[in-house]
Amino acid sequence: MFVSDVVKQQLAPTGVLRAGINLSNFLLVSGTAADGSPQGISPDIANLVASTLGLPCELVCFDRPGKLADAVNQDIWDIGNIAFEAERAQTLDFSHPYVVIEANFLVRHDDDFLTNQDVDRAGTKIAVSERSAYDLWLTDHFSQAQIIRASSIQAAHDLFFEKKVDVLASLKPKLLEDMADHSGLRMIDPPFTAVKQSIGVAKGKADSIAFINALIAQSIEKGWIAAQLEIHGMTGKLGIDPN
Repeated sequence: MFVSDVVKQQLAPTGVLRAGINLSNFLLVSGTAADGSPQGISPDIANLVASTLGLPCELVCFDRPGKLADAVNQDIWDIGNIAFEAERAQTLDFSHPYVVIEANFLVRHDDDFLTNQDVDRAGTKIAVSERSAYDLWLTDHFSQAQIIRASSIQAAHDLFFEKKVDVLASLKPKLLEDMADHSGLRMIDPPFTAVKQSIGVAKGKADSIAFINALIAQSIEKGWIAAQLEIHGMTGKLGIDPN
């Protein structure tokens, strides 16, 4: 793939592509190498961008997606692997998604929540991982229920199983694991949103976004994304957006 000097300068002005990686999503960072570096589809896509640029890749790790987003103008990273969300789009430009993750509500079997709309009622407490893309979606779309924000995905799940909240909002693959391990639970379908895992860059780099979009489209078309998901055991847990 042809890469212009403008794109190289926009994406890696230091000569090294610094890629922001969110460690908190176990679907995107699914393992650790012998040297302690993260492994998974998110590091893979960062390395793919770097190799296409013909440059080395440095992974810059964050324990929360919000912290990664906040650092956009701090000259810490050049690309940030983070979910698209409208609030974040005020400070970031996003590529097309390379994978998508469905987000659903988990409830107790006897509760009277039957649809996603049923959850948004006064007195309902929803546990969610703070500043996740689906937390931001709920903030924008729900007005009655109380959103209880936890410090991590696991902490949100703990709130639900400790019966401190009525509903758990989380990623569908982890909810399915919970349902396999615990009885008396029910997941509401369809998903209330789908998280679009994308590559973010600072505003004003239109040439770079066009390059990344073309690379993602090529990677999907040629089956590279699907192959990486299989390598990491994520086939069926992460979806590929053909658009």
